[in-house]
Amino acid sequence: MIDQPADPSNAPKSSQPHIVLVRPQMGENIGAAARAMLNFTLSKMRIVEPRDGWPNPKAVAMASGAAGRVLDHAGVFDSVAEAVADCDFVFATTARGRELPKPIYTPETAMIEAHRRIQAGQKVAVMFGPERTGLENDDIIRANAIITIPTNPEFFSLNLGQAVLLTSYEYSRHVLEAEDIAEGLAGHEPASAGDVEAWGDHIEGRLEEAGFFYPPEKAPMMKRNMRNMWTRFAMTRSEVQTLHGALKQLLRGKG
Repeated sequence: MIDQPADPSNAPKSSQPHIVLVRPQMGENIGAAARAMLNFTLSKMRIVEPRDGWPNPKAVAMASGAAGRVLDHAGVFDSVAEAVADCDFVFATTARGRELPKPIYTPETAMIEAHRRIQAGQKVAVMFGPERTGLENDDIIRANAIITIPTNPEFFSLNLGQAVLLTSYEYSRHVLEAEDIAEGLAGHEPASAGDVEAWGDHIEGRLEEAGFFYPPEKAPMMKRNMRNMWTRFAMTRSEVQTLHGALKQLLRGKG
């Protein structure tokens, strides 16, 4: 039976990144990803809306010895927002998304950064999209940064298992090489993805009431750009609380 935490925010901090498979289409590819992870000592998998349901016997067969170590403890979630809600920093692995202003890393530099943040006590996730389409912009806006794997521009499509393997390899390769770096937040706890999501809901709702999102046909793009802005800021938890308080006070003053 697959463990499915109802509230991931209660989970302890991890010493490795969480690999998040978003809407994977084939059980075989989930199994291949699990096998690639365990090849390089990673075991924290989260799955969002698997197309063929879960558990999946084809995933177990492909995972081989990684089934008990990875798949049996994978978390299954109904949305990307839920899957990364407890994470302090999220990478989105994609060849697209350049229209969204975010830092872009190679797998090597991303995993050095992931190790640095994990050593500082943060929880890090790396998202991978569906085999056919990759991550959508509505997925990418929930990430703090993008990972782009350098590939042949004439043949850049990677299998899901291959992409997970490359990233897992880079993490294991640099775990012992990366030096600890002071976080520089002066003891302040970074805002989790769930904190930022709640703030986005708060201000978006108030702006909706004020008629800010006009004309209607531009509203989705405006909301997406605003959500992307909040994740890019890398705010602390206290900063998010301050923004909530400031907005509430402004609205109270209008009343």
